[in-house]
Amino acid sequence: MTQPGAAAEQQSPASARRRRPWWVEIPGMVAVGLVVALLIKTCLFQVFSIPTGSMENTLRVGDRVAVNKLAPLFGWEPEDGEPVVFRDPGGWLPPQPEDGNPVSEAVGGTLSFVGLLPPKDDNYLVKRVIATAGQTVGCHGTTLTVDGRAVSEPYLHAGDDSCSGLDFGPLTVPAGHLWVEGDHRSDSADSRYHRDGPAGGAVPVSDVVGPASAVVWPLGHLDWFGWTGR
Repeated sequence: MTQPGAAAEQQSPASARRRRPWWVEIPGMVAVGLVVALLIKTCLFQVFSIPTGSMENTLRVGDRVAVNKLAPLFGWEPEDGEPVVFRDPGGWLPPQPEDGNPVSEAVGGTLSFVGLLPPKDDNYLVKRVIATAGQTVGCHGTTLTVDGRAVSEPYLHAGDDSCSGLDFGPLTVPAGHLWVEGDHRSDSADSRYHRDGPAGGAVPVSDVVGPASAVVWPLGHLDWFGWTGR
């Protein structure tokens, strides 16, 4: 026959687990969730916000876009026609205002760090790759050309044409760089407007985070990109 004392000793570990207070379990679960989110951000996907209408209607103001960070690790290289996310190469974005509330800034910074919110500094842009290193790009009248061939752009915002009143080129994209433009061509301060920069408006490939893979928020605009190449 099992002694009552022995049965109590055998059950004590499970009882101890059941008696663990909620103020111990909840922080533990939160910590695990944050670690998992950080791993996803570091190795798989990172979410970025769309602050302007420069990529309408492919992307809209307020959209949250997931970037595939695995792609560059498996040999992905930007191609003509792909939307990509890249760091501001310098002077493309105005300074971002501070929140002013230290608590919300701290919380927002933490959630941004683990990937649950877009980057806190928000100095990233989303544009479409028009030309890659060594290609020539130009725009005259309403026609965009790459290596002398006219480019079909079905993704353009309604009412826009490829040049939207801004003629340039032909220009050769430097090695290690990309020429990028917004789909809302008349409302996008892209490579065309930074031709006096160090790379003539082109963006260093080293600044590219990865391809914009999907719209993950809001729910009404969920989309997995099948971007239009040439």
